[in-house]
Amino acid sequence: MPPRRKLSDLDRGRAIGCLQDGVAARQVAQRLAVVPSVIIRLKQRFHATRRVQERQRSGRPRVTTQREDRLIHSEAGRPCNKEWLRQTTLGNAYKLPPTLLLVVRRSETAYTTLACVQGVQSEEQP
Repeated sequence: MPPRRKLSDLDRGRAIGCLQDGVAARQVAQRLAVVPSVIIRLKQRFHATRRVQERQRSGRPRVTTQREDRLIHSEAGRPCNKEWLRQTTLGNAYKLPPTLLLVVRRSETAYTTLACVQGVQSEEQP
């Protein structure tokens, strides 16, 4: 199944406008290149709430900003040594401890970074 394509606010507004002008949901869906069920759900939500904005998502809120995520990705690709880990800009500039969990969740090179961090931690402990 291909991934869903989200309708922009503009497209959602256009869809509601077309529906209010009497255009059938199937035709609106065809114009916007989505399946008719998307337009039907949008119409139902609009009639219930009088809004076309996306609903708020459930789930755990983000802890890091997009800038911090980019920094984590760039820092994770650097060579690993004890001195670098102590002076990392993540820990100093953003007051974010470079914990294993944060790096593993946010890094594309999670396994490499995890091995590097674990190696440094085991060297520091007597």
